[in-house]
Amino acid sequence: MRARELLLPGTARPPVPERVDVVAEARDLVAGLVTDAWGQVSASAYETGRLVSLAPWLTGHAGRVRFLLNAQRPDGGWGAPGGYALVPTLSVTEALLAELGRENSGAGRAVLAAAAERGMGALRRLSAEDGESLPDMPAIELIVPALTSMINDRLGADGERLDLPRGMSGARLSAVRAWLASGAAVQRKLMHALEVAGEAAAGLPGAVPSLIGAEVSASPLGTIGASPAASAAWLGTDGSLGGGGSVRRYLEVIAERSGGPVPCATPITAFERGWTLSWLLRAGVPVDVPGELAVSLNDALGPEGAAAGPGLPPDADTTSVALHALALLRIPRDPGSLWPYETDTHFCTWRGEEGASPTVNAHVLDAFGEHLRRGAGAGPRYGTAVRKLAAWLRDRQRADGSWLDRWHASPYYATACCALALWEFGGEESAGAVRGAVRWLLGTQRRDGSWGRWEGTAEETAYAMQTLLLAGPAGPGRPVEALERGHRFLLGSVTERGDPVDAPPLWHDKDLYSPRAIVRAAILGALHLARRVPLTTAEGSSASRAHVM
Repeated sequence: MRARELLLPGTARPPVPERVDVVAEARDLVAGLVTDAWGQVSASAYETGRLVSLAPWLTGHAGRVRFLLNAQRPDGGWGAPGGYALVPTLSVTEALLAELGRENSGAGRAVLAAAAERGMGALRRLSAEDGESLPDMPAIELIVPALTSMINDRLGADGERLDLPRGMSGARLSAVRAWLASGAAVQRKLMHALEVAGEAAAGLPGAVPSLIGAEVSASPLGTIGASPAASAAWLGTDGSLGGGGSVRRYLEVIAERSGGPVPCATPITAFERGWTLSWLLRAGVPVDVPGELAVSLNDALGPEGAAAGPGLPPDADTTSVALHALALLRIPRDPGSLWPYETDTHFCTWRGEEGASPTVNAHVLDAFGEHLRRGAGAGPRYGTAVRKLAAWLRDRQRADGSWLDRWHASPYYATACCALALWEFGGEESAGAVRGAVRWLLGTQRRDGSWGRWEGTAEETAYAMQTLLLAGPAGPGRPVEALERGHRFLLGSVTERGDPVDAPPLWHDKDLYSPRAIVRAAILGALHLARRVPLTTAEGSSASRAHVM
């Protein structure tokens, strides 16, 4: 299903003026992956709120408070619409209440009190909703009861108690805290949200800092779960517990880099490099990839695969995308490190995962499919896994032709990942699923030419464009008008560097976030596909257009 003739949008109409030099900007983007290995991640209201509450001693505290005050929505909440607002609004409201309790707060008390009161109003509305309808965010079942309890403690006996959303309880949090109090080893997955342990997190012996590699920092740095909040909780209220000089330096470096507000996860070296290269190479953008990037991806792959960054557990998602990117760079590596994640029906993100991710399985299908296509030592087990993955993905497709996923808020990302994997490696049995995805994309394009869940965005439009240009109908059946409209919107929504003018966070962590380099790569790939010379053979595929220096 891979061979497709790519027709230039706008063939029958005047061409859209080009104001983005895609190749030059892609080269600049790839070079930036080398010079800044921390990763380009948007600031998080949740994580920044945790630092305001837990680490008022950290440089940039006043800037973090200002960031939170300025980010409050007119309805009193923080974050994205609907249930996505609950976690960040809990975190920020608790942080503002903590700040109000400090004698030397730099912010005006009246301003803080008014913002906290509006936050409480938003929380009472959000908490009245059904907990079953909350988005599937990492550790949400622990974070919500932990922060609700902290807010109630700060309100005191005379305050109006904040209830948990219907159907949610604190039983899971109590079990986790009892486990930690027993002195048992801390699971690597839990380290990313260690702040839910409360006071017990400070200096917790079972939580050992992960050292950050020299490609990120020349000085010794350590992190708890790649999370500023978890690291601050481990250091304690004055930043001195745990004997963690390297962890304190980690927080100081992050605060210096950001000027105050912090992301949910950093560094994300392997994650950012794998996804950025994969989007560019799949789209056929002709970039020279520095050898050290390929080496870093290769070195990140251990027996259990690769982790998104230091302090995080290895996972099937980062592993499969790294393998896919290396294969497109003609540096194939046996994808056997993915077998530990296989279940009877699908591949899990990590062992013990609750739920399942279509995009993770789509990426595993990419990795196995490329391995089979190149034919180097691919045994029959891989072919069986490819058929199993394709069938599982087809079964997870919604009736309207789209997919949803637990790692991204937008169905356009999930649909792009799944449809492109099925188009390339799903066989003829998957043709109907791909056609269904194309029909859904054409039916959900907005009047301005964009695509998006809540509003039209450059990121989501790029995913739709890549899917239509790569997996859509060839020849006269190609929806040229829809592609042209999408192309025009995309050009009008990005800077000359290919950065989106407005990039709302859509990726799932404890809070929604935007991995800016990855989003930019998807946009540049879509712009390149919309302009490239038509290719009609598999031999002219995207992988043949990139090489390692």
